Amino acid sequence: MFQALADPNRRLMVQRLCEGPASVSELAAPFEMTLSAVVQHLAVLEGAGLVRTQKIGRVRTCQLDTQALQAAERWISERRALWERRFDRLGAFLAEQDAKEGDGA
Repeated sequence: MFQALADPNRRLMVQRLCEGPASVSELAAPFEMTLSAVVQHLAVLEGAGLVRTQKIGRVRTCQLDTQALQAAERWISERRALWERRFDRLGAFLAEQDAKEGDGA
């Protein structure tokens, strides 16, 4: 999933899909790339579980899979909480060291 989101064009597509479903043509409109390239980017997003597509007639509509993003958000939040605890402990340790140096120890 993170590899799929590493590309700035795919992130922009996901950002657009946060507003609601869109056809492939609508997603392609702001990009200066071929429709084929847009479809390839969408295939990567779909393979990562971030986007679902449905073809009705000649129109392929894309929709964001919010569960996948929620899973990524949980993972990131867990990492953030871990590092915040570590930085808090480091801050407390450094404050203790400063206090000891200030006491002449």
